[in-house]
Amino acid sequence: MTRHFGKVALYTLFFVLLPLVAFAQEGGAAGSGWGYAVGAGLAVGLAGLGCGIGQGLTAGNTTAGIARNPGSAGSMFVNYILGMVLIESIAIYGLVIALQLVGKIPG
Repeated sequence: MTRHFGKVALYTLFFVLLPLVAFAQEGGAAGSGWGYAVGAGLAVGLAGLGCGIGQGLTAGNTTAGIARNPGSAGSMFVNYILGMVLIESIAIYGLVIALQLVGKIPG
């Protein structure tokens, strides 16, 4: 577990510091907006990944709860829909951030 966490931390540090090193060059293409494009892709991708995991866990646990106690399906369904809406809002926030970043790319 610790070894896996170390790899994730190292890759995260690499992808965070890589744009800083690239833009530090003098005479480089400072006007290019590849950093914004990568940020927009990461915003949508990570938000979608998190939402997919959250929705899968929510749907699985709700299905298991209804299977254990079918009489509570009505009250569990309302909580299920509310949870799905709140989870989906995270993906919408990621999309809004990505659209704002895409708007900053020089054309």
